[in-house]
Amino acid sequence: MELKQLMIFQTAAQELNFTRTAEILCFAQSSITAHIKSLEEELGVPLFERLGKRVILSEAGHRFKLYADRIIQLSEEAKETVGGYIEPSGILTICASETQCTYRLPSLLSQFQSLYPKVQLVFRPGIAETEMEGLLSKGHIDAVLISMIPITSESLIVDLLIPEPIVIVSHPDHFLAKKPAVSPLDLEGQPLLVTEKCDYRRLFEESMAEAGAQPSSKLELGDVEAIKKCVIAGIGIAALPKIAVESEVAQGRMAILKWVGPDFPIVTQLVWHKDKWMSPALRAFLDVTREVILNKPHSLPL
Repeated sequence: MELKQLMIFQTAAQELNFTRTAEILCFAQSSITAHIKSLEEELGVPLFERLGKRVILSEAGHRFKLYADRIIQLSEEAKETVGGYIEPSGILTICASETQCTYRLPSLLSQFQSLYPKVQLVFRPGIAETEMEGLLSKGHIDAVLISMIPITSESLIVDLLIPEPIVIVSHPDHFLAKKPAVSPLDLEGQPLLVTEKCDYRRLFEESMAEAGAQPSSKLELGDVEAIKKCVIAGIGIAALPKIAVESEVAQGRMAILKWVGPDFPIVTQLVWHKDKWMSPALRAFLDVTREVILNKPHSLPL
């Protein structure tokens, strides 16, 4: 059993696609298949079930992955401990919320890839807080970059980076845009545009419910950009991260209402499991993310 075989198995178990595994690891697909077959023959059990063109982990594959992950982790720890600084490399799977993906990741990725070209980042869309701990503990994702109320968990490390201001926006010609103060009750009878379930949507709706204000309608849209276009078209009012609307507000296509309702204690935060080995690649990603979001210069370690 070779370390290379374990790394191939680990990637294949994550991707569940041998073609994609070959592309990520820069191997021929036939080589991927041969290494997996050799590993299965040595262990005496199938690690994958082939269902037509699809592959899934077998029961033995799920059990073996726990050992493969640990062996690879120990190997990386040994190299870093004994060999000193190692240039970050490998694959990191990061979960990022839509706000981060759209408005922060482009500049973050540009800087990260220029500094650490041997690290491949794989991004997953935002997940519910109830799923986060399980995915992190099982190693399905390495870290989470998300905007929500501060997370508290005994098994997770949470790095609170910056407050994420939430603003209430409308078309510039809406009568509420001219008011010196807008409370939740002022939204009585107004059409609302809302995101899929998230903390700031929940807090926004709770503020209206507590004030006894009922919207005339509520339209749920799948992404922030779609909501912005509807606000610009005068279709309704929305609560959105300030970073998402700054450009449109500056251009005069959208107005930020002078909200005097409850605050939205949303924070952009980095999250990872407390037992996660801090590989050079993960440490580099966390450092660059902090420095890009906090606007601090980054320098390579000596």
